[in-house]
Amino acid sequence: MQEKELAVPGGSLYYETGRDSVLITRFQGSGTVVRVPEHIEGLPVTGIGKKAFLSCKDLRTLELPDTVEEIGDWAFACCDRLEQVTLHGRGPRFGKAVFLDCHSLVRITDGSGFCPAQLLAAAVREFEAYYLLDMAEAGSREWLKKWDAKLLSVLHAPDQDGYSRQVLCGEEDYGSTDLEVYLSNSRKRKVRLSLLRCLFSQGLSREFREELEAYLRAHTKGERGEEAWQVILEEYGDRKEYYTLFAKLGCVDRDNLSGILSDIGERYPEMKACFLRDCGEKASGDDFFASLEL
Repeated sequence: MQEKELAVPGGSLYYETGRDSVLITRFQGSGTVVRVPEHIEGLPVTGIGKKAFLSCKDLRTLELPDTVEEIGDWAFACCDRLEQVTLHGRGPRFGKAVFLDCHSLVRITDGSGFCPAQLLAAAVREFEAYYLLDMAEAGSREWLKKWDAKLLSVLHAPDQDGYSRQVLCGEEDYGSTDLEVYLSNSRKRKVRLSLLRCLFSQGLSREFREELEAYLRAHTKGERGEEAWQVILEEYGDRKEYYTLFAKLGCVDRDNLSGILSDIGERYPEMKACFLRDCGEKASGDDFFASLEL
């Protein structure tokens, strides 16, 4: 079947036409935003082929029309700057590892605003749970139960899970084979997911929420492992919704505030003010601020 070319902003879409539909076979270009059209040559675009957008390093935002019914294996794999995908309609059928190694993916949305976009993205980015990419079910009580079950399995897994595979693969693939670094990174992953679920808490049971909150408090500043605080400082210093949640959950108190403020330094004045205000409101006595040794 002959491949044809369609110029779009930022590059070219290559496609094949069938009797009554169009298949996108590949994209070539440096565009950061790509919108696949509903129709080409008067025919509906119904498929995205295998590896069609593989390793498109500049791609950040992708929008697919509601005519798309199927997305092939590895269609968007290794698009490591891809941040947002919009899937209109009920959503297509997905092949294998469609978003493999899309580490920057933070939102998968249907354009309606009702789907839990961040949780959908985490389902594939962190869990590789493509069965959760069900746009019709996403956000429902049953869907959230499945998401939480996956998170629970991650949270309860030993921190060293997967370490032996990393050692076998070597530093050239993972950057380090140091066990302590691996364990810390495992805990940071659990922290990110716990923060995300507490932030988007629709349908979250009280018991599970308490478990997530306890995990975050057990890894704040001053604890044996400080991964929760490290994630806030290193990744969410300018994300008010995250550091406000961190304080609200009791991860900042009079015992660790001095160390936290010292770590912040001059980097994030709004976060520093939030923590000072939060602890000040909880504290009693006029000597609270004087007691801080920065």
